Amino acid sequence: MDIYYTSHAEEQIRERKIEKVWVEETIKRPDLTKHIGHKYRVTKKLNGLTLEVVYLKQKYIKIITIYPLT
Repeated sequence: MDIYYTSHAEEQIRERKIEKVWVEETIKRPDLTKHIGHKYRVTKKLNGLTLEVVYLKQKYIKIITIYPLT
């Protein structure tokens, strides 16, 4: 499945120094998944960081935002 990033998500990746491979790993193998309407909120702990990704799943995955949890 194709993955697209919004400009907001791209900005968050740059500002927070998050690797796209971490985002994709979080989506593919989450530790926790919450489904809210058309949105998914997935969480995964990796590299000493707990990452949360919010995305829409349609014919492709559209990443809305990414942020580390404290």
